[in-house]
Amino acid sequence: MILFSAGPFSVSNSVRNPVRKMAEKACDYGWSGTGQYPFGDSAGRKAHVVGDSQGGEERRPRRAASNRASNNQRGNRSFDPRSRDRRPPRSSGPGRARPAQPESAEDSQDSAPRLSADIEARQLAPEVRRELVTLDKATADYVARHLVAAGNLLDEDPETALAHARAARGRAARIAAVREAVGIAAYHCGDWAQALAELRAARRMGSKSPLLPMIADCERGVGRPERAVELARSPEAEALTGEDADELRIVVAGARADLGQFEQALTLLSTPPLDPTSRGQTAARLFYVYADLLLAVERTDEALQWFIHAAEADVEGVTDAEERITELS
Repeated sequence: MILFSAGPFSVSNSVRNPVRKMAEKACDYGWSGTGQYPFGDSAGRKAHVVGDSQGGEERRPRRAASNRASNNQRGNRSFDPRSRDRRPPRSSGPGRARPAQPESAEDSQDSAPRLSADIEARQLAPEVRRELVTLDKATADYVARHLVAAGNLLDEDPETALAHARAARGRAARIAAVREAVGIAAYHCGDWAQALAELRAARRMGSKSPLLPMIADCERGVGRPERAVELARSPEAEALTGEDADELRIVVAGARADLGQFEQALTLLSTPPLDPTSRGQTAARLFYVYADLLLAVERTDEALQWFIHAAEADVEGVTDAEERITELS
């Protein structure tokens, strides 16, 4: 599930527009996120490292610069706030969150950020626009334009993206895609409490996005790693497949690390066994997190080998695995 793939932040294929693939909910093991969100292709994943929740130096399993595609690379795409990037925004965990922000004033029309004239309602993905059919046309257009703006700004200016998403919520608080968009933007800002509240609301309203990995990571962010572990035992978690299931594994491994349960975290990531020949962002992040955990328990030789596997899998350059290899060699 991703808010920016097929979700509130996606943009119509008929319109050329720099659409944000909403963060890969990476996992600090945070969520990197795949799937569909209100913002576009892939939204919100974050990545944490061992010791992150204790306030240590944050190291993200990715290269931020290489994750930013040019407008030409993005091409024509529908903006879907529910789609997500698989990139890690920022790490969760105690000491990483910004103070929760008041919502009432920021949702008012007077405080809404200005919309550029080139942002049009038709740039929002059709599947998200269909969720706005219960609104009158003027309101639907207003909400759609703010969702598009939020998706476009999510990576470069998450605070303003959140302001746009809140403006949309001020007119359409009962629409799941809108609440999901606010949740993802808040997640990117490190406002874990607000992100958690909004993502839960979206889930209650029937969001079709796989939100559980991000919700679990938010629980870590507000200092409740044990709840993230509990969520992994739920029927909803058992129903996850593919990359969504892998994202939850990464988040829960981070939660286990927060609790000092490094061996349990390693067991979780290696069940089923990791395939070192796998390629792609999710595989790279899994290998990276596994290597980082091995390093935490002083299994340095094995850690080096898995950082090598992470670098080989990382065809898009989303991690700093090569730098870690250099450090350990």
